[in-house]
Amino acid sequence: MTTHTPTVFILFGATGDLARRMVLPAFYQLDKYGLMPECWRLVGNGRGEMSDEAFQAAAHDAVAEIETDLHAKKWAAHAKNLRFAGGGFSVDDAGELLNVLQQAKSELGLDTQFVYYLAVPPVAFEKLTSALAAHDLLDGAKVVYEKPYGTDPESFRHLDDLVHSVMDEEQVYRIDHFLGKEATQNIHVLRFGNQLFGDIWNARHVAQIHIDVPETLDVADRAEFYDATGAFRDMIVTHLFQVAAEIAMEPPLDMTADNLQEARESVLSAFRPLGTDDVVFGQVNGYRNLPEVANDSNTDTYAAVRLWVDTDRWRGVPFLLRSGKQLQRSHQRVSLILKKPDGPLRHIPGDGTIITFDLSGPGAIHLDLVLKKPGATLELAEQTISLCLDEVPDSDALPPYVSLLHDVTVGDRSLFTSSAGLASAWKVAQAIVANPPAPLPYDAGSWGPAAGTELAGHSGWLCD
Repeated sequence: MTTHTPTVFILFGATGDLARRMVLPAFYQLDKYGLMPECWRLVGNGRGEMSDEAFQAAAHDAVAEIETDLHAKKWAAHAKNLRFAGGGFSVDDAGELLNVLQQAKSELGLDTQFVYYLAVPPVAFEKLTSALAAHDLLDGAKVVYEKPYGTDPESFRHLDDLVHSVMDEEQVYRIDHFLGKEATQNIHVLRFGNQLFGDIWNARHVAQIHIDVPETLDVADRAEFYDATGAFRDMIVTHLFQVAAEIAMEPPLDMTADNLQEARESVLSAFRPLGTDDVVFGQVNGYRNLPEVANDSNTDTYAAVRLWVDTDRWRGVPFLLRSGKQLQRSHQRVSLILKKPDGPLRHIPGDGTIITFDLSGPGAIHLDLVLKKPGATLELAEQTISLCLDEVPDSDALPPYVSLLHDVTVGDRSLFTSSAGLASAWKVAQAIVANPPAPLPYDAGSWGPAAGTELAGHSGWLCD
C-alpha cells in the first residue's frame, strides 16, 4: 500500500541520536521497499545551521550503519528529496522551517499533506506542539510522538489536553515500536486465525503469562534521559502494558484500526491498579557512578511487575512483566504457560506446554510440547517446535519503525496507542509512580534482585 497524496515529512530532532539510529534509516527503507508516497520530501529540523548537502551526508552515514550494501544510485535518488531547515522552531521564531515548507509545497502541489515527527525528548513535546499550532501548521496534518507520551499521570494529562486543544485525536500517532513488531502482530493473528489456540486463550487453560525483556545493554549513552524515567516508566508502562493488552483483549468486531484500538483500550481499563506487593525495582551496582547520574539517584534500572487483568477471561492469571539493564542475557519474549493437564500421565516434565512469541529481530513462534521419548519405555520429554517468521514463504518482514511510518502515511492507526488507552495505563501505574519502592541493588550480569525472581513464583522466569 502506498498513498498518492504528496507528502512532506518534517523530522524534529533530525540531528539527534534517535533520528540517526532509527528514523532516518527507516525513511530510506520505506523508499527502498517502494512504500513512500509517489511524491515526497523529508525536511530535517534543528537548532543549528546545516546545508541540505550536509544533512544528506549525515543521513547517508546513518543509513550506512544499517544498510551495509547501500546502493549508490538508490541513495542518490533518495537523497535528492532531503532538505534541512535550521534555526530551531518555537512559538516566537519558526527559523527557516516555514520557508522550506512553502518551497516544498510549491514543488509538490497544493494537496500536499504534512507529517510532523517529534524525535525529541519528551520535555520538548509541549513547546513543539504549541509552535505548530501558533504557525497554523496543523490543519489536516499528522503528528507522530515518540514515547514516553508523558512521564506520569499528571504530565500525560497536561500534554494530552494541549494536543486535543489544537488537533483531533485522528491526527495523533503515538508511536510504540513494540506494537510494530511482526511477532507482536502475530499474537492476535495466531489466536484469531487458529481455533486450536483461540480456544485455550483464557484462564481455564493458561497458568501464567510472561512478558520478558531483559537487556545486557547499559545506559551510558543516554544516562541523562534514562535517569529521568527509569525502567518502569521507560518500558513497563509504555511498551509492555501495550503488549499485555494485545494478549488480553477480547476479540474485536473486525481487524480495522478503530476496532483493534477499542479492544486494547477496553482491556487496559480492566488492568488492576498496581500495589507495592506487585512491583520490584532494582538498580545495577555502579549506576550512580555514571557522569550524568546523581550520587543519590533512586532511578530503577530494573522493574518486575505482577499484573492482574480483571476480566472473566483472565481473572486469576498473573501477567508477569520484566525489563532491566545489564542483565545476564537479552531477550524479548512473550510466553503463555499452559496449565498441566489432569489425567493419566503423571510427572509432566518442566513447565509443560508453552507458547512463546520471540519479538526480537524478524520474530519467531516457539511451541514447547510434552512428547513420548522414543524408546522401549514410556518416558516423557520436552521438545520445542520453532517457526522463524522470516522463513515463511514469500515473506518480506518490515522493521518496526518502517512498518509504523508506512502506517502513518496511509492513515492506519491500528498499531498506535490511543489517548484513552494511555490514560488507563497511567491510572494502573499511578500509585507506584507517586510512591516508588526503593530499588534493590544487583550486580551487572546477574538476573537482577532476588525479589524480582521470587515475584514470578515457584517456576521463576523462563529466560533465567
